[in-house]
Amino acid sequence: MTAAADLHIDVVPTGDLPPADRDTILHLFRQNYREANATYLEKSLHVLAFAAIARDNEGRAAGFALGEPRILDLPRLGPSPVRLAGLCCVAPAFRRQGLFRRLENAVLTARELPPAPRWLSAGRMAHPASFRTMSANPTVVPRRGMRPTPWQREIGAVVAAAYGNQSFDPETFVCRGSGAPIGWPIIEIEAQPEEWELFQAVDRSRGDSLLGIAWNPDAPPGWDDPTP
Repeated sequence: MTAAADLHIDVVPTGDLPPADRDTILHLFRQNYREANATYLEKSLHVLAFAAIARDNEGRAAGFALGEPRILDLPRLGPSPVRLAGLCCVAPAFRRQGLFRRLENAVLTARELPPAPRWLSAGRMAHPASFRTMSANPTVVPRRGMRPTPWQREIGAVVAAAYGNQSFDPETFVCRGSGAPIGWPIIEIEAQPEEWELFQAVDRSRGDSLLGIAWNPDAPPGWDDPTP
């Protein structure tokens, strides 16, 4: 069995994906989700500019990730670097070996962005386990027990629109889905009751997700200021 560290990762613009690669991505998606929503996957391929596919030496697919580094015109900041993380799926034989992180890093650094003092990371999650890494960042929004500030809500709306979400709730940071589930994870990861608090308004049967945003290495001045 090939170790995840020995896999080769190719990054391809989603607009140039050959049919065989699209089929590979769909197959991996179905390995990770019951009732995997192919329409959602297709929309993601149109919205996000890059796909990373990991394969072993015999060409067998081990995982994929979608994402894009992009410049967005953020309220009160102007053009700013944003890393939009998308769907990432790993074949069962290669889980828990760090491949998820390698795939995400490959797509989120696929395009060189202009130098800047900081950048914003973003992702959409339907389960608290997917939010754990981002939630550890002290600049993260949303946060339990804290209402997003007016500025945070403004930026959240711009980032949600970049993902193609037109129904975004700036109070809960929930991106309303199309009415059909994205799919149901085949392996459920347990979460603590407090981790579910931010996901109370997420209706997975409708295809909802929670938008998370966080700054690296630090937030711009006034990020947590509650005044308009």
